[in-house]
Amino acid sequence: MLLLDGKATAAAIRAELKEEVAAGLAAAGRAPGLAVILVGEDPASQVYVRNKERGCEEAGIRSEAFRLPADTTQETLEVLIDELNGRADIDGILLQLPLPKGLNSQRCLERISPKKDVDGFHPENMGRLALGLPGFRPCTPAGVMTLLERYDLSPSGKKAVVVGRSNIVGKPLALMLGAPGKYANATVTVCHSGTPNLAEECRQADFLFVAAGRPCLVTSDMVKPGAVVVDVGIHRTDEGLVGDCKYDDITCIASAMTPVPGGVGPMTIAQLLINTVISWKGRTGIAG
Repeated sequence: MLLLDGKATAAAIRAELKEEVAAGLAAAGRAPGLAVILVGEDPASQVYVRNKERGCEEAGIRSEAFRLPADTTQETLEVLIDELNGRADIDGILLQLPLPKGLNSQRCLERISPKKDVDGFHPENMGRLALGLPGFRPCTPAGVMTLLERYDLSPSGKKAVVVGRSNIVGKPLALMLGAPGKYANATVTVCHSGTPNLAEECRQADFLFVAAGRPCLVTSDMVKPGAVVVDVGIHRTDEGLVGDCKYDDITCIASAMTPVPGGVGPMTIAQLLINTVISWKGRTGIAG
């Protein structure tokens, strides 16, 4: 079985981005700038933000963190977003979710300029994805697509099943997989909690993407022999970190699979860095 190593792939991407940034610094007059907003003390969010800051440093991107208390008001948060929208040295704005109770995350996401929405969650960018127009793509599904391309695994003409219909992963991933292109062009089925005969649907997949948010939901009897399996989930359990798939059982059946951890997670951050550099190039007029 082929291990789809997101950690190693993301490291290679960071090295490539560092070279791109170094090559464009003179023409741009500055490094790419990413603003990260973290509200509250959620432990998982703290870890994610540190990983993103570390990734920025390795890729030559200047990151600026705004750590706000949990009792921050909606107005204060929106004023900060407006200020960052107006700053010429900021190419991307990332609002770490979830926000503390009482804050409207959708209002905040819509407040971010679509041209600085490097997370790809603004309705304008989601709409551009649906219409097949250029724009920032949500980082997790875009990172999955990049991983397939890096390993030369093409779902073109194949049956792809996506388990999960979230706005963050499931819906945009289904759109990306069904779009034209060598590493897309799949026939896509989207499954969810209301899908009858989920196991039967999964067994039809040549490419199975699991983003259901339920630990060890997909077992070996739900996987077609030789399928490519991408596990987007990650859960902290008494036995350690696990994904949405029962990894040890499925590796005996799948032709390729992502590990948890070290699969999709690092690719999500890598895609955030890619989007930031793309924004920087566009905003500073650098070709390429």
